[in-house]
Amino acid sequence: MAPAAMRSAAESLAGAKPVSYWLDDPGKPDALPALAGDEHCDLLVVGGGYSGLWAALRAKERDPGREVVLIEGDEVGWAASGRNGGFCAASLTHGLANGLERWPGEIGTLERLGAENLDAIEETVHRHSIDCDFERSGEIDVATAPHQLDELRAWHRETEELGLGGLEFLDRDAVRAEVDSPTFLGGLLDRRGVAMLHPARLAWGLKRACRALGVRIYEHTRGLDLARAGTGMAVRTPYGRVFSRQVALGTNIFPSLVRRVRPYTVPVYDYALMTEPLDAGQLASIGWRNRQGLGSSAHQFHYFRITADHRILWGGYDAVYPYGGRISAGLDQRPETFLTLAQQFFACFPQLSGVRFSHAWGGAIDTCSRFSAFYGTAHRGRVAYAAGYTGLGVGATRFGADVMLDLLSGERTARTALEMVRTKPVPFPPEPFAWAGISLTKRSLARADRRGGHRDLWLRTMDRLGLGFDS
Repeated sequence: MAPAAMRSAAESLAGAKPVSYWLDDPGKPDALPALAGDEHCDLLVVGGGYSGLWAALRAKERDPGREVVLIEGDEVGWAASGRNGGFCAASLTHGLANGLERWPGEIGTLERLGAENLDAIEETVHRHSIDCDFERSGEIDVATAPHQLDELRAWHRETEELGLGGLEFLDRDAVRAEVDSPTFLGGLLDRRGVAMLHPARLAWGLKRACRALGVRIYEHTRGLDLARAGTGMAVRTPYGRVFSRQVALGTNIFPSLVRRVRPYTVPVYDYALMTEPLDAGQLASIGWRNRQGLGSSAHQFHYFRITADHRILWGGYDAVYPYGGRISAGLDQRPETFLTLAQQFFACFPQLSGVRFSHAWGGAIDTCSRFSAFYGTAHRGRVAYAAGYTGLGVGATRFGADVMLDLLSGERTARTALEMVRTKPVPFPPEPFAWAGISLTKRSLARADRRGGHRDLWLRTMDRLGLGFDS
């Protein structure tokens, strides 16, 4: 990029706050007190992100008399649940393509359950009056290179032939009539399978709904260890203990209290920018009247959407794996990635030259080798867990919460009968092999984007092993 353009991108970041835009909200609720002493309950939920919040809420909805306690090491929604892009997808498999490749025999069931799950989220938002800007606006996957356009056209034909339609192919003029970028060559529109929302407000609204149903929530209460206690379980916290008949773990990227689960996930740091509000002229220059979410079709992809107050969130591309799976708040800020994202934003929307970014942030998400969540139990069925959502957990965590509750009940259900639920991904190897493999994969993906989508021997090998990756 020319020096002048690079300087302009850098200037656009000069006043950006180093915090998630969603969490920088005057409506953020006060933290609840930490647990002091001992607690007793029927179900303990560990983790106050979407996974834990949905588990607590669904447990009370299934059985209002059940005593439910939720503990959170920081504050509800502070991590991935409060800093994601706000894309709430129906897919339970990190997209139809991933699900079709891994579970072709049950993809119809998975798509149906995913659609029902998204409908249930919308119903919950309305029933509990959760003000989270929920809108069923859909999503467009856009092509910005000729080979991506060919791939989208071929994928559209395949889904139609398999009876998994619902996608609309948009040529260059049609996609630019929806959102006007000179880089867009075409796209696939999903009108109903994705909603946009304010992610932090969803978490805070679920917290309020849980409390209204009688869930006892303790923030700044980290679960330190998990052990058998009589016929149930005990979790030690900094200032006390929780004794519970059953435990649901929604800790995701943070080290699981069931140690054998840890090799199945690694942290990947994702980064995003938020613009200042656009004025009427700026909005008119890009169109975007229908407010869909957008995602690019490259291996190193961007996701972007417009907010209720007319800002643009622009994220993705530069996923970063820290050696050893290290999780640190110091990694949440990465100026070199923010500069890259800003440059790419103005390449996509040159008509927005001069726009400033108000917020720049990052954070870890949990990824697994099959890209979609996995499930299981421990301690003879007294403990259930779900993890590995890989950045698409805003919607799928509600389904995962129901799976955990099904597993704890010991009953076979339509969910627990799924191959997706009964199987697990390939675990990641120890260091330095994990670092070497992930680094090589990232370099190969970048090379594929530069070479017309051609996947080299390494990526083809990963595909054969069921370990194909995108950024």
